[in-house]
Amino acid sequence: MSASAQQNGASANGFLKNGDSVPDVASVPNPNPTITGAWTVDKVLDTIPTGKPAQGSSSPVEYFHILERLKTTKREGWRRFGIYKGESVSDHMYRMSMMSMLAPPALASRLDINKCIKMCLIHDMAEAIVGDITPVDGVAKPEKSRREATTMDFITQGLLGKVAGGAVGTEIRAIWQEYEDSETLDSLYVHDIDKMELLLQMVEYEKRGQGKLDLGEFSYVKTKIVLDEVKAWAEELMKEREEFWGGQNHVHGEDGVAGGVAPKKREMQDAYYKKD
Repeated sequence: MSASAQQNGASANGFLKNGDSVPDVASVPNPNPTITGAWTVDKVLDTIPTGKPAQGSSSPVEYFHILERLKTTKREGWRRFGIYKGESVSDHMYRMSMMSMLAPPALASRLDINKCIKMCLIHDMAEAIVGDITPVDGVAKPEKSRREATTMDFITQGLLGKVAGGAVGTEIRAIWQEYEDSETLDSLYVHDIDKMELLLQMVEYEKRGQGKLDLGEFSYVKTKIVLDEVKAWAEELMKEREEFWGGQNHVHGEDGVAGGVAPKKREMQDAYYKKD
């Protein structure tokens, strides 16, 4: 089949009618704008084109299907800057999990690295249904937390409660809650890795944009990194960013309003990252 035929939605086997185009099957739209009234898991599940997952099965297949949405749900923050085909939620979590294995020895000796890897792969799991809520989306932090907690209950109890006696679901829910509570060293490390991964992606997109794309507002998260070992990585990365921009004027989100971030946006960032 020719490239032009493929672009026009033609099929070598004639499965698509003449003139039809292939629907967008490669990405999951943000479900939140379509939800009216109070947000619930069921309201989102009713919008899933592949079908509402059945609960209470002893098979994990329905859970496997839900995980696919993490592959096809884009990270929303980049879309505001016109990056519509950017990283997915699972892209983000995969690199986090690989990064978490590289803790400097002095820190690694105090961590449960295997649990940290699991936490990296679990921490944004609720976004398969909730979607990616950013600091500027106008969703209050308590409401964001409610949506994510009820989603994790649905996944770990509704979909996994009868799989292998519910043990895996219970473990996933506990690790997710540990991350949310942000009290253990393991969870603090993963929170820092989460922010470091965002900073890496920011710089990489900027470089690919060849100086026409300033994503500096995301540098704000550097101020929320708490562990010295991860702070050192962030400092190295920010030096790399400065070298890229050279003498050109660019946004310094780490400096807030003084760095070129709008006051209202800074206020939203502070609310989003504030610890309860």
